[in-house]
Amino acid sequence: MQFLIIAKDFKEGGLERRMKCRADHVLLCDKLVAEGKYIYGVATLDDKGKMTGSVMIFDFPSRKELDEYMKIEPYILGNVWDSIEITPCQPGPSFTEEHKKTLK
Repeated sequence: MQFLIIAKDFKEGGLERRMKCRADHVLLCDKLVAEGKYIYGVATLDDKGKMTGSVMIFDFPSRKELDEYMKIEPYILGNVWDSIEITPCQPGPSFTEEHKKTLK
């Protein structure tokens, strides 16, 4: 099952804490990408180009496995995210392998 995560950083000190644990976050994300569990992610930016949050799509067998990941996520442990919204989701037809084959 896929999950959309929208996380917003704390306004006070969030960016500084983000930068302190960013390498650990990227390392964990690289591992999840290699395992096929992390589909896509971006940092959200303010008008000046500074990071203000994260948007990610994960593919885990269940919400329980997603919650296990969240327990070790460096941005959570590092107190970077002020709010986290998690929503189950599924890709639209244009993004499925079966549909892509019909486009060739």
